[in-house]
Amino acid sequence: MTQPTFLSPIGIFDSGVGGLSVLRAIRQELPHEPVIFLADQAHVPYGPRSLEEVRSFGEEITAYLLSQGAKLIVVACNAASAAALHHLRAVYPQTQFVGMEPAVKPAVEGTNSGVVGVLATPATFQGALYASVLERFAQGVKV
Repeated sequence: MTQPTFLSPIGIFDSGVGGLSVLRAIRQELPHEPVIFLADQAHVPYGPRSLEEVRSFGEEITAYLLSQGAKLIVVACNAASAAALHHLRAVYPQTQFVGMEPAVKPAVEGTNSGVVGVLATPATFQGALYASVLERFAQGVKV
């Protein structure tokens, strides 16, 4: 594994091409940062897959991005963030990860009725991130 430096790239991955919007935003905000984008077309979509599968894909992709010297990993996929982000942080404790935060928080803040509807894939609902966001931000709201 290559030791990251200031000049090392930011690693970004998604199960498909939806993460290209995240890549564009990073390039707009950090135009001089090198990036590596990986779209996992071999396993798309992640949504209906088991937590174990999504975690395994995340580990493999993270290992690859780290081998390319990535200094930071952006999990630009809702399903992978929900299913694997906590797991990846435990497996790679020296690596910084940024994931996609479920939109529950702004929905809860904006509800007038105290009820919020959520549409998401099974992998998103089953992951620790979704449960954590509900616990932190959705107290007293029916989700």
